[in-house]
Amino acid sequence: MAEKRDYYDVLGVPRSATADDLKKAYRKLAMKYHPDRNKDAGAEDKFKEASEAYEVLSDEGKRDTFDRFGHAGVQGGFGGSGGFEGFGFGGLGDIFETFFGGSRSTSQNTPRRGSDLRYNFGITFDEAAFGSEKELKIARSEVCAVCHGSKSEPGSKSETCPTCNGSGQVRRSQTSVFGNFVNVATCNQCKGEGTIISKPCKHCNGSGREDKQRKIKVNIPAGVDDGSQIRFSGEGGAGVHGGPAGNLYVHLSVKKHDKFSREGDDIHYNQPINFTQAVLGDEIEVPTLNGNTKLKIPKGTQTGHIFRFKGKGVSHLSRSGQGDLLVKVHVVTPQTLDEKQEKLLQDLAKTMGQAVLPKEKKGFFDRISDIFK
Repeated sequence: MAEKRDYYDVLGVPRSATADDLKKAYRKLAMKYHPDRNKDAGAEDKFKEASEAYEVLSDEGKRDTFDRFGHAGVQGGFGGSGGFEGFGFGGLGDIFETFFGGSRSTSQNTPRRGSDLRYNFGITFDEAAFGSEKELKIARSEVCAVCHGSKSEPGSKSETCPTCNGSGQVRRSQTSVFGNFVNVATCNQCKGEGTIISKPCKHCNGSGREDKQRKIKVNIPAGVDDGSQIRFSGEGGAGVHGGPAGNLYVHLSVKKHDKFSREGDDIHYNQPINFTQAVLGDEIEVPTLNGNTKLKIPKGTQTGHIFRFKGKGVSHLSRSGQGDLLVKVHVVTPQTLDEKQEKLLQDLAKTMGQAVLPKEKKGFFDRISDIFK
């Protein structure tokens, strides 16, 4: 299956295109590729593609979703296998209304959900491991505190639009070669609101909303990781005409720790030890997220050996308990020695000879070869 083209590219308009720009671009393509006018191969597919693009971009909510998430955000709303029903137009009638200059706009008085907000927030390694409570300052749109969303000055009244009688739409009958059709368009006088505001609210300039700074307490659960997202329902932008508010999405970035690294809910720590500690064994202290703990190093410990401390890691996000702490030891070779230390190591080397090197185990075929030799 061919990859879907960007809807803006399909209509040949920029992303800043207005509703009128979209309508003009779609009308031009519809006139060119409509199956009843163009019998060339592929014309019907291009008409369907343009119809799908216009269906999404002419809807404010769908367009916003497409701008943020692309085709993945609006998938599932299309794909009818036959005719035009699959495009969400409600059948051929709506397509013809648009094709002959009509508008599918609904009344602007329809309640609409507010916009979602994203907030990027950095936390420390320990805050991610154990959780914390933070206070965020969010800039968002809210219902105007003066007009309470009515858009009018307190005490003044809005009047029903005389042109559309409060519907926000005007209907005109139009005759074409296909018959008579009803052309539904947004009312030009009230801009689809259905009412005429004589005295717009001065506080919000008649928008019904205002921008405000809000402080929101955020409980960060223990166990979150870098890139985690927390959703706060209803904490986004204010809805329109009584619609619900959008959501707030807090995206977390976790700062690196100066000692530990994280893999899932386990944490890793590199512990250097010297030659004598590795050979003779020792008991040392190693750091954890909750303070230091003792680590017993057995005699003959090799570099790269990992010691595991159960339950000393990061809290599990979706269940009780914690991950583990894994301590990896590294035997450090001294770069400088005084005369006494060097003499002691030379004496030790004489007593050990080559026996310090483990003998390599021979395989079956090597032993057979030795027999014939």
